[in-house]
Amino acid sequence: MTESSKDALLLSGKLLTKLLQGASALVGGIVFILIPVVVLVSNDMLPGLGGANKGGVIEASPVSAVALLTLMSLILAALFQFFGKLRAIIVSAGEGDPFTPENAKRLNVMAWLFLGVKILAVIVGGLRFYVKNLVDKGADNGKWPDFSIYDLDAVLIVIVLFILARIFRHGAAMRADLKGTV
Repeated sequence: MTESSKDALLLSGKLLTKLLQGASALVGGIVFILIPVVVLVSNDMLPGLGGANKGGVIEASPVSAVALLTLMSLILAALFQFFGKLRAIIVSAGEGDPFTPENAKRLNVMAWLFLGVKILAVIVGGLRFYVKNLVDKGADNGKWPDFSIYDLDAVLIVIVLFILARIFRHGAAMRADLKGTV
């Protein structure tokens, strides 16, 4: 057993990314399956599930409900990919060779995925606000959710991922130059 295979941090990272990837797949699949259910319920095609108890969101705006579920499915699919890329980086670090062009590409893709997740999350938040006002019939006086400085953490994470991608790209190029000189 090599030293890197005993590394508790790498082992827990692999386990956690597998768990998060599995959860993303499971929840994403459930949410995706709900899309046709919402369409069928909104068109009164599933007796027993619709009718008088159809639900405020579906009754107020079935298109918005489908849009919310679709956006949530996209977010979960992006997170599935994100955790897969992260696990691949952890595996390569465990093998002792993290500074590879592949890991630089993975980090770059992870940055774009995370940026996409955060943009979609803002859209989901706006759509939820719209639907809530429809369901509550404007009882909330159209108050937009509060913004906090902590909401900027996503921007920081994306910047860090892009910087790490450049560092890994540079490290891989340096490693290639060193192999050429030996």
